[in-house]
Amino acid sequence: MFGVVVVGIGIAGSVRIRDLLNPLKSSPSESLKLIGFVSRRKLDQFNNAKQIELDEALQSKDVDAAFICTDNQNHEESVRHFLESGKHVLVEYPMALSADAAYNLWRLAEQKGKVLHVEHIELLTEEYKQLKKEVQGKKLVEGVLHFTGGHLDENLSGFPSFSGIARLSWLVDLFGDLTVTSATREEQKELNYSKLTACFLTAENRPLTWVEERAPGMKRDKRIHFSFTTGILDTLTPSSRASVGPFMQDQNLFAKKLLGQVTREELLAEKQRILKCINLAEEIKKKCEH
Repeated sequence: MFGVVVVGIGIAGSVRIRDLLNPLKSSPSESLKLIGFVSRRKLDQFNNAKQIELDEALQSKDVDAAFICTDNQNHEESVRHFLESGKHVLVEYPMALSADAAYNLWRLAEQKGKVLHVEHIELLTEEYKQLKKEVQGKKLVEGVLHFTGGHLDENLSGFPSFSGIARLSWLVDLFGDLTVTSATREEQKELNYSKLTACFLTAENRPLTWVEERAPGMKRDKRIHFSFTTGILDTLTPSSRASVGPFMQDQNLFAKKLLGQVTREELLAEKQRILKCINLAEEIKKKCEH
């Protein structure tokens, strides 16, 4: 059994506690045992889990791994503390808000011989799995992915290319290596409105555009327009709810890594994709700032 502590109990942390307390039967998650949670708030208990202090979680021999579910700005520090204490780490995306920090954390995990797992549930949803099936084997001519959603506090969530890295992960997973050709950002600060537009070329020199648009009350939605040599795909196919939710799927994958059930080739491919997206996010940020 691997003892786990959940750090931060917002939406993601609450779901993590729920899934740790109710693991899927006969799944790798049954090897995980919730020891408690860490929070800045004084709660004592939350959903039958007990609160423990950060120092206790870092020092306890009963804690083998930490689930980092804090604000994005705190991910880097939290991941580093637990890795330095010899704990495995699962962290919600983005793992850090700069490429240097991400690479340093990965080096630290490898030096310590610990699993560093970056959650990317957007690749585990039924909606995305269906989209990937529809895209597979087709030759792209050009494409657009446009996301809309509510306002985020950038001080907590980071620059939009990092806080929105889920959409970037879609494009990299679907179309492979991308090169940023341009990036701009439109802001109306008095309205808390932000629109990021990033343009890419694929390895086959096909143009892709990613738009990340946010404002208070803006409906959360994703729109696509992918033109292929065989036709146009401009609708995300409605998908039925999976019997196993994406957070539980992600938890099972983390547990498989702890149990040594994921191949080196799979681990390397995942690491390369994650760092590739972090690099792209940073390049987009730099282009917008300059």
